[in-house]
Amino acid sequence: MQPVVTVGLDGSPESLAAARWAADEAEKRQLTLRLLHAWPLLAPEPARVPAEADQNYWAKRLVHTAQAELQARHPRLSVVGSLVADDAQNALLRAASESVMTVLGSRSLEPVESYFLGDVSMPVVARAERPVVLVRAEPGAERPHAAVPGRVAVSLKLRGPSDDLLDFAFHTAVARGVPLLAVHGRSVPLHARVPWGVDHEIGEPMMRDAYEQLGRALRPWREKYPQVDVTASVRLESPARAVVRAAEGASVLVVGRRRRGTGLAPRLGPVAQAAIHHGRCPVAVVPHD
Repeated sequence: MQPVVTVGLDGSPESLAAARWAADEAEKRQLTLRLLHAWPLLAPEPARVPAEADQNYWAKRLVHTAQAELQARHPRLSVVGSLVADDAQNALLRAASESVMTVLGSRSLEPVESYFLGDVSMPVVARAERPVVLVRAEPGAERPHAAVPGRVAVSLKLRGPSDDLLDFAFHTAVARGVPLLAVHGRSVPLHARVPWGVDHEIGEPMMRDAYEQLGRALRPWREKYPQVDVTASVRLESPARAVVRAAEGASVLVVGRRRRGTGLAPRLGPVAQAAIHHGRCPVAVVPHD
């Protein structure tokens, strides 16, 4: 199967925003865009029946309408529609395993509400074996975030390998022709806190060590992608707070997720949760070992 960007389409403003963003991204990467609509009650394809007798009429119309709009905006982009008779979560997870990335709409930034967006989106983000991007629908915006020329921001923990995360972030920066901001947040111990901030004698060595680690992690990727203007930033604050600050002014925020967690069920860590709940730009969650 040729490389594709898959977007989950359900007719909501959020999924349409995701489709528009995905079309821009697919065109930048010179990939095919697949519009996926899944519904367990889709009937077997009827043979030559009038529209009023076709049980799949509204599902087809949903996909065809979005496809026509995106094709008009991107006449050189290959856009294909896909109707799947299955539960949306199952269909999206299967599609994600075959896609360069999967793009989904995000309903809200409020912690409680965005938790409940998760009946489909969050389990897909937590379980997918390839990157999943969540896109918000801005009120009154037909092309949310698509034309924003801001940098790509990536959050790094500096514990363990981060090749998948950095490869996605650098590739995205190249496709968009924008700079890359690599951010690392490091919490300081309680005894290092003073009324005016952080004790310099403790904070300075922490900063120096973190910048050295961040530089080593970025060095091979700077060499692989010399056309990308890279800025490294270390912040002496919680990683979750640092990632939210990194989202300011970014066109895409990239965060990681462990493929195999310690619990019985896949879950998102606090950094990914903070990015999804509070980042105002599209958030790409990249699974890694």
